[in-house]
Amino acid sequence: MSTDVQQGSQDFQDWQRWHEERIVAVAAPHGPLSLTGTHWLSDHPDGRIPAVPGQWREDGDEVVLTAAAEDGLTVDAKPLDGEVRLGADRGPIDTSRVAQGERRLVVLSREGLWAVRDFDPQSPARHSFRTIDATPYDARWSLEGTFRPYGSDRTVRVANADGRERGLGLGGEIAFELDGAEHTLQVAVEPDGSLWAVFADATSGDSSYRFRFLRPEAPDADGKVRVDLNRALLPPCAFADHFICPFPPPGNTLAVAVPAGERNRIDA
Repeated sequence: MSTDVQQGSQDFQDWQRWHEERIVAVAAPHGPLSLTGTHWLSDHPDGRIPAVPGQWREDGDEVVLTAAAEDGLTVDAKPLDGEVRLGADRGPIDTSRVAQGERRLVVLSREGLWAVRDFDPQSPARHSFRTIDATPYDARWSLEGTFRPYGSDRTVRVANADGRERGLGLGGEIAFELDGAEHTLQVAVEPDGSLWAVFADATSGDSSYRFRFLRPEAPDADGKVRVDLNRALLPPCAFADHFICPFPPPGNTLAVAVPAGERNRIDA
């Protein structure tokens, strides 16, 4: 077996493992399918959120939660009967401070506004989910790219999946060649140096979801980066309507079709 064939086989196996792990993660008890609501406290001035126990109110840079023992809430795994001050949850969903049985009530802050997210493993979406439709690995879509950092970070205002407009931070762009033409995607730079692009292409809203994410690893010292479109991701809002995913910024809609990576969610 030639080296190229061996490498191709290994790349396919790596992609297959990644795809299977994605399905497991999405279907996990507190994965994106379990989100049943994102409740902005500004929409509930009395602090009462329908179907969510307790009273929630903003107080500066914190949220104050008041609950009685019969509400069945726990904070840091201890029953709550009284008042507690909360900041935004930063870790995995199942480590959120507030719970009611298997439910996780996650405190969220965006641009000075506070919300409570309700993750319920018994959500209808989680129980109807079957799999993620994804195109099998094709080496054609694994491309060499170059990261071009901006001189300083930029923020653009983009529409979000919930109909509101919010800022999206961008730290540079990745350039890559496809079918002899150069394309670019603006990207955010994560704290670990990896990149994040929100993009659309000629398949978006047709044979694939209306937009997707791409998360390349950190560029090397020369700015070289692997742009593997086989690992294009469905955004969280493809699994639950209550996420506030940003839409692609201007310039991040490719004129070409990218029939690669994750394309749509499939329910039973």
